[in-house]
Amino acid sequence: MNKLSAKKKLIGMVLLPAFFTGTVAAQADPIDRYESETEKAVGYAVEDENGVVWRSSTDLGNHCWRTGYWDESLAVVEGCDGYEKVAEAAPEPEPAPAPVAPPEKLTFSADALFDFDSAVLKPNGKVALDEFVRGLEGINYDVIVAVGHADRIGNPDYNQKLSVRRAESVKSYLVSKGIPDNRVFTDGKGETQPVTGTTCDGKAGAALKECLRPDRRVEVEVAGTR
Repeated sequence: MNKLSAKKKLIGMVLLPAFFTGTVAAQADPIDRYESETEKAVGYAVEDENGVVWRSSTDLGNHCWRTGYWDESLAVVEGCDGYEKVAEAAPEPEPAPAPVAPPEKLTFSADALFDFDSAVLKPNGKVALDEFVRGLEGINYDVIVAVGHADRIGNPDYNQKLSVRRAESVKSYLVSKGIPDNRVFTDGKGETQPVTGTTCDGKAGAALKECLRPDRRVEVEVAGTR
């Protein structure tokens, strides 16, 4: 009886590991189908075709079931053997494009820049344009447009030509201050774009001339980025 019992015990010791090995191999078959190195590694037994890792709950916590293929290089499943998935760093945001400043329009009184019926800059007019040039610092301007305007006193054709000459005079001064010639454009509108409307109707002589002062102007528009 003792020999028989010992024989049975020996057989059990041989078969039990074989049975356990066969169980792991059966679990390992579906694992080989997963090629991901981060979520479904072949180092652990899985419950189903979705790759959920078998875990045993004990007093020591949840333990992932390893297969016979497991080594430390395969410990890449979240929560198994101390592995924690490291979140990928967010890509660096692309630098924002330089803000495009809306065109800035300045209006200079023609009477401040020129004498009446003249296109020659006065000293005070040059001071005003010097301040304008200083204001361009820090602006990457594309174009500067100077547009001359006249009042309705006198001949329309003459007023048109006068408005162009005044715009050209402004451009020449800006260029003399270092602004590239090809960045400054000029135009003349003559008396076609008054800002006084009908407010000066019924006036004459010096009163009309004073009333129409806002119509005599040079508008300078700057387009660029800060």
